[in-house]
Amino acid sequence: MPDVRRTNRGPSAAAANRAALIAAAHEVFASAGYNAPLSAVARAAGVGQGSLYRHFPDRISLALAVFEDGVAELEALAAEPGATLDDVLALITEQTIASTAFIDMVSKLPADPRLLALRDRVADLLAGALAEAQRAGRVRAEVTADDLVLAVGMLAGALSKRPGPARRVVAARVWALLRAGIDA
Repeated sequence: MPDVRRTNRGPSAAAANRAALIAAAHEVFASAGYNAPLSAVARAAGVGQGSLYRHFPDRISLALAVFEDGVAELEALAAEPGATLDDVLALITEQTIASTAFIDMVSKLPADPRLLALRDRVADLLAGALAEAQRAGRVRAEVTADDLVLAVGMLAGALSKRPGPARRVVAARVWALLRAGIDA
């Protein structure tokens, strides 16, 4: 059997390796959850575990890199003129259907300043969309951004117990129930 070794491209491969690790972690976390073996992430990315740990010294660092893209997408949507709370919640729902790993990470780990900062960014963008919905009379005045973060956590909890194909139906039902308490 021939010795098949990949050529080590050294530092020139760093950016590509990092991107491959983030993409692989997104897939692995989405299918196997936050506690999936990191060796599976490295294998899926086509890199060694040494490369994984050079870029991401711990599981939280890797997960934050994965979910940073999702939060950035939410922030971009929330910043668009005419974007509504419903638009933001729909995108959050789609992201949650795709992967409940982030919610697992935030809800099951001790408070980490990096996680709290990410959570605060989501709460801030929800607060902006919420304020507009309240001014328009679509959402009750007493609803807070923290209430919406809690609602998303409830959604994720319900979805984490369901197989992928059933998640969309469950998400619609969860929001139907939650909106009864949120809408004006």
